[in-house]
Amino acid sequence: MQEWTGNNTDDFAVMSRQAARDFDAWAIRTIGIPGAVLMENAGRGTVDVIVDALGYTAAKAVVFCGGGNNGGDGFVIARHLYNRGGCVQIVLCADPTQLSGDARVNYEVCRRMELPITVVDAHSPRLPEDVQTLCDGGDVMIDALFGTGLSRPLDEPMVRLISVLNSQHIPIVAVDIPSGLDCDTGQPLPVCIEAAVTVTFGGLKAGFVNNPESRRATGRVFVASIGIEPNK
Repeated sequence: MQEWTGNNTDDFAVMSRQAARDFDAWAIRTIGIPGAVLMENAGRGTVDVIVDALGYTAAKAVVFCGGGNNGGDGFVIARHLYNRGGCVQIVLCADPTQLSGDARVNYEVCRRMELPITVVDAHSPRLPEDVQTLCDGGDVMIDALFGTGLSRPLDEPMVRLISVLNSQHIPIVAVDIPSGLDCDTGQPLPVCIEAAVTVTFGGLKAGFVNNPESRRATGRVFVASIGIEPNK
């Protein structure tokens, strides 16, 4: 892992949304690294930052997972935090029956490990109270709701969910990109997670570099390897 300070941009690849998508596809289809391995490496790299760089040892982590691959990363993170002595609470903000692929695999691993998993409905009028209860006593929150593929404005329930998460008095670690932040422009869609730290994979995202205001969303940025490196 390496931290981006803003003065060492040349040390990293800078990836647009499409470049990030193409890099993953190249790693899987051309190089032959299974998607589940990339997800495992991403999750483990995030935990290395959380524990080794940030010092959250044996912490209580509340891991908010979406229904796609970013959520899959969150399940891996929860497992590795637990394995390293942490207390974890997984909060799934999607229908578990709709999970698929590598995200589904890692959800099932967590379920069989009997890690605590709570499903939260973003439409619920009790959302603020439910989130506050789940976050009570937490040391760190993990944002694994949306990844770099998000390009459309969030719908109202997800806007509300992100606003509720931002209102908790817990530092947030964003997985790859703060949920709701546009990968290319670095602008909220129309709101985004306000993270203390972002652990991004493979390289910097274009919006981080092109829009200095994105730092308000990303906080400190660490670049973690997923097992193969893009060309700079």
